[in-house]
Amino acid sequence: MARDLDLTETAVRHWVRQADIDDGQWPGLSSSEREELARLRKENRVLREERDILKRATAFVARGDR
Repeated sequence: MARDLDLTETAVRHWVRQADIDDGQWPGLSSSEREELARLRKENRVLREERDILKRATAFVARGDR
């Protein structure tokens, strides 16, 4: 059936394994946990960028006051 849909056996195996994890049959991160982790990593990256911008702006303003 996977060949009929032009899917690799590895892809199908991964989907079945992830479904088993989501159902609690195997340990690991569920799909919703994976989505949350990706969202948090992105948010963390944005916050770091914003922090770095603020650090540079603070240094720039401090140099201008001298």
